[in-house]
Amino acid sequence: MTHVAVLYGGISAEREVSLSSGLQVISALRVAGFYVTPIEVGADLHTTLAALTPKPDVVFNALHGRFGEDGAIQGVLDWLNIPYTHSGVRASALAMDKATAKAIFAAAGLPVASGGIHEMAALVETEPMKLPYVIKPLNEGSSVGVEIMREGDNRRAAVASTWRFGRTAMVEEFVPGRDLTVGVMDDHALTVTEIIASQAFYDYESKYAEGGSRHVVPADIHPLAIAEAMRIALAAHRALGCTGASRADFRYDDTQGEPGRLVLLEVNTQPGLTPTSLLPEQAAYLGIDFPSLCRWMVEHAACRA
Repeated sequence: MTHVAVLYGGISAEREVSLSSGLQVISALRVAGFYVTPIEVGADLHTTLAALTPKPDVVFNALHGRFGEDGAIQGVLDWLNIPYTHSGVRASALAMDKATAKAIFAAAGLPVASGGIHEMAALVETEPMKLPYVIKPLNEGSSVGVEIMREGDNRRAAVASTWRFGRTAMVEEFVPGRDLTVGVMDDHALTVTEIIASQAFYDYESKYAEGGSRHVVPADIHPLAIAEAMRIALAAHRALGCTGASRADFRYDDTQGEPGRLVLLEVNTQPGLTPTSLLPEQAAYLGIDFPSLCRWMVEHAACRA
């Protein structure tokens, strides 16, 4: 029987999400017939290494955010020569760095929002670009720290002066319209989901709180936009060098009619696997239940040492 160790928890701002993903995965893998060792990851790497001794056959990486999604734990697992799920060091690091990922997408001819990196200290005094715009941490996921500045908004100086995500941030145009997402499993884009948040935008609470958002699968948008979103998601997955599953997030501006303008926001190399997560929902729409999805991820695990 294949022995799978599930890493979950971690020390990022997305720890609670990872705990939820991990518990779902542990249960699903047992249903799928694997021998499973849960490993709740904390701040002590030595404890995690000890829990991986003796080596399992595969590590299921259910960590999210920094140190779990940015290539750090992937490097440790490569060093230990243990196959693991999802993307390797390079793709994980590239996708987690919003500025680098955006440059790669643009070089591949994929549509991205206008904007760039700004010093947060400068934002205390001046607007970085024409309103409305979005401020994002460079290395966080799950919409942690995202702020939307709109016409008449006077929060800029307060946001900039209390910023806790490093010296700089990504500042981009605000794209009106709808939130879309596309899951990818290796060389196949799944479908397009529209996300309708209960809040002003699809923030952390909307993503993970019960009733925080409503998902329309497949999205009720123009067929040409469906096809184009799936093409871009697969192209972004390949441009970063992702393996296993990923999920691409978009804004879709249909305010001037359809088909509208698609803007690629980011690629998630560790898509959420919680009860409200989008990738499992898309897989289920295509007839892949959650234990089968987790089995597929284990079967596609690899070591890049």
